[in-house]
Amino acid sequence: MKRFAKYLLLSVSIFFPIAVNAQINAEQVMTIGRNVLSMDDYMLAIQYFNQAIKAKPYLADPYFLRGLAKMSLDDYKGAEIDCTEALKRNKFKTEAYKLRGFARQHLGLDSLAIEDYNEGLKHDPTDKYFLFYKGVAQTTLKKNDEALQTMNTLLRLYPRFEDGYAARASLNLQREDTLAALDDVEKAIKLNRAMVNPYLIRAEIESSRGNWDVALKDMDEAVKLYPEETGFYINRAYLRYNTDNYLGAMSDYNYALQLDPKNIAALFNRALLRFEVKDLINAKKDFSDVLELNPQNFHALYNRGLVELETKEYKEALSDFKSIAGRYPNFYPVYYAIAEAERNLGNLKAVGANINHAENLVRKYVANPESNPLDRPTIAAGTPRNANRTPDGEEEDENEVMDRFNQLVTMNDLPETQLSYNEKIKGRVQDRNVMAEPEPLYTISFNPPLKSLGGVTNYFRSLDDFNRGRYITKTLYLAPLQTGMDDSEYNNLFKMAENYTSVISASGNKVRPADLLARGVTYSMLKNYKSAIEDFDAIIENNKDFTIAYIARGVAQYEYARTQEDQRTAMYGIAKSAADFDAAIRLDPRLIHGWFNKGFILYTQRDYSQAAECFTKAIEIDPDFGAAYYNRGLCYLSSGKKNEAFADLSRAGELGVLPSYNILKRMK
Repeated sequence: MKRFAKYLLLSVSIFFPIAVNAQINAEQVMTIGRNVLSMDDYMLAIQYFNQAIKAKPYLADPYFLRGLAKMSLDDYKGAEIDCTEALKRNKFKTEAYKLRGFARQHLGLDSLAIEDYNEGLKHDPTDKYFLFYKGVAQTTLKKNDEALQTMNTLLRLYPRFEDGYAARASLNLQREDTLAALDDVEKAIKLNRAMVNPYLIRAEIESSRGNWDVALKDMDEAVKLYPEETGFYINRAYLRYNTDNYLGAMSDYNYALQLDPKNIAALFNRALLRFEVKDLINAKKDFSDVLELNPQNFHALYNRGLVELETKEYKEALSDFKSIAGRYPNFYPVYYAIAEAERNLGNLKAVGANINHAENLVRKYVANPESNPLDRPTIAAGTPRNANRTPDGEEEDENEVMDRFNQLVTMNDLPETQLSYNEKIKGRVQDRNVMAEPEPLYTISFNPPLKSLGGVTNYFRSLDDFNRGRYITKTLYLAPLQTGMDDSEYNNLFKMAENYTSVISASGNKVRPADLLARGVTYSMLKNYKSAIEDFDAIIENNKDFTIAYIARGVAQYEYARTQEDQRTAMYGIAKSAADFDAAIRLDPRLIHGWFNKGFILYTQRDYSQAAECFTKAIEIDPDFGAAYYNRGLCYLSSGKKNEAFADLSRAGELGVLPSYNILKRMK
């Protein structure tokens, strides 16, 4: 089950909305904010922490937690600033040093990050992550001896810390100690086969040795772990190319471009491969696509000219080559290419002139290289005349550049050691494996469902009757559970909660179920599930046949249960959620979303057989319910029923559930 932070939601009065500044209870707001943060809804969490800061600006925790939320949104500067504010209020808040250091590393401020880690280590000299992050920062700064000392200390204290071995392997590779790097890779993989960096490091080492088959096995593992990482397919294609598996290399480039149609590296490399196998028309198209994305790409322009020579498009080739000569007048190979184009066009005088010019450039260079430098345009091409650095910062001489003209680009730089803020307070440690997530629960919302590729039925008879009755001014919708709204939407919801509370408070003993429903839905959208459940309880207590309330409460029960650290409490809440969906189904046996939601709950509890039966019931009622096919397909996969799963996922893909195709690709 998903891991959550060890913070429990306190009781919140449904009669006093938290949006009213004069009545803000900072502790309640903080508690809800922590729970929302644990659900990875960072934008909404920030809103709650903003309220806490406004109510009690002298507290350190709201700044720290807001910084954590900002960091999760890649707002590293904002995270750094908030941590600084937290430390102004409490200089002993050790976690703020850790988070600020982490943010500073992402901002390229590694020296300042190390200062933060050193401060944290004063309070706890054996803290795993202070040592780990410090060692990575020292590695980035190429302080190899200091980094090695830090990493050795880390692994002496935590000999089963796989991330530490992966980080030390990267350091040892930087130190050019490949034997030590490989030893650390073996240790990391032995501890955790789901780590990607050790495979990448070993692939880099083995490919540099020309051990293509060995490197390929490691890249295969990397692709399995991160099947949507475009760069991994490009790297594997290069390795496949070097094992003479041209078909496999082409397949990898094709799939990389499915993932990222504008990936220049994949387009360029595929063009080179197509050129080599004489698929000239498509090679030219790929080079042209590269130039459309980057008109300054010298290498694509030069190779397109070579393709045009072979396809006898001599005027087009001449135009491309002259364009290169205009930008790089001392790049002698282009004059031989111009001469070839002129020869085929019958301009024999121009042939001799260009060959002589090329040879004269070379003679002058040999006689005095410093006074007569040759142009050395880089692979990236887009760099100015005489530039001599490739994108990865490594020096290349002219021969290396020329050698690259007719071979595939080598593997990209090894990714940096992956950092993740692995602390319990974050609520969820990011999964290392790519997981196939089911389509979400259907809930009651004021937001209409997002548009999808396939036709999705959202008809709910009771909800339609409710909306027709005009019991409230806004329309309610049945929609898949959504996450992430902008600030204005959240602010509107806070105001709505306040308005409905005012109406309910003024009603005395004659509170309308419609008003309770509206406020409960509002609270649910704000992820204040405790208060939402209380409103739905009040409705159902006096209205046992209110189907809408059962659906809404079932979703709220499940989402609230997920915030509970205590497993028994969480399981009890999930059971109550399933009971609500059962109640909705009893009231309306053809309520497909009741069956779907119940199936979802059973799936999360790994009762795949019963979950599949629920999704089957939904499909029987609506044979075009794509999400039900998709989720049932996941049930079948989890049960080892490959053929049934493939059939369902294929059908779900037809109905517009796009992840189906990715699952099919990975499973095949």
